Amino acid sequence: MRGGILATGQTLCYDEAGQAIPCAGSGQDGEFRYGLPWPTPRLVAEGATVVDRLTGLIWSRDANPLGYPLTWPEALHAVRELNDSGYGGFADWRLPNRRELRSLMSMATKKPALPAGHPFVNVFLGWYWSSTSAAIDPAYAWYVHLEGARMFYGRKDQYYLLWPVRGGETARLPATGQRRCYDAAGREIDCAGSGQDGEYRMGRVLPEPRFADQGEVVTDLLTGLRWLKVANLTGAPVSWLGALAALAALNRRAVAGITNWRLPNINELEALVDCACHSPALSVGHPFAEVQEVYWSATTSFFERDWAWALYLHKGAIGVGYKAGATFHAWAVAGAHP
Repeated sequence: MRGGILATGQTLCYDEAGQAIPCAGSGQDGEFRYGLPWPTPRLVAEGATVVDRLTGLIWSRDANPLGYPLTWPEALHAVRELNDSGYGGFADWRLPNRRELRSLMSMATKKPALPAGHPFVNVFLGWYWSSTSAAIDPAYAWYVHLEGARMFYGRKDQYYLLWPVRGGETARLPATGQRRCYDAAGREIDCAGSGQDGEYRMGRVLPEPRFADQGEVVTDLLTGLRWLKVANLTGAPVSWLGALAALAALNRRAVAGITNWRLPNINELEALVDCACHSPALSVGHPFAEVQEVYWSATTSFFERDWAWALYLHKGAIGVGYKAGATFHAWAVAGAHP
């Protein structure tokens, strides 16, 4: 599969109240398990580092090597100091971009939301900085919360944690799309030596154009996934079960001749995001119609299983919604062409 979308790790299915149910016919993430499967073991400790055999990234085994929170500029500077001191025997550490940091998250665990049996030490259940500025306001940067895997953005003068990474040259993950760099006030700066996402641009380059308009269907040329062009399946916000039911009805109608439409998992939704854009966080020139602000995924929140994951597309954030609430929209996806 193109684009390096990772399976979420979720293998079970849950009803609206968060109780486990059989997956067959549910339309949920746990039924389809779409994405690159996790190797066993996924994470292997090698001295002061841990190799992620799924992504090829190499992480500090100590998930909090500084031992204290830092502002975003301080975190970038601290990575340079780690390199100067040869931390762990290496001098090519960097602050992970938001896609790299989120790639560690498991949707089947909590407190921390890391793959079961991980070998990391000193994991803190709080926010961790990424090297990616928020396009909607570059005075903010993206961070991920280790307790439950939420991804949002915070002011660069706030204090959060640093988890360094190295490697990733094989580009198993998509790049974020960010090409510029910004200071703590959100002013654009020269990327050289900044240590930011816009300098390294790690990951598979987003194609230009990103999307191919094929009438009722749009193919993502990065991932190969096919999306319904009208990104508003129900015409109004629905509950999570309402979104799943709308996908089942879409298949009965065989729209665009496709009968395997489904609600995307949260990693498929996140892969749509171009971190150089906002409102919506889709690549410039995208062909989608009726783009909405928040979309349900097929992935239950393991932290609170009566909630499900959602993409806040205007911002590019990953959060959750109460399954019973008619609050978010539905967008249909189908797998890549065989």
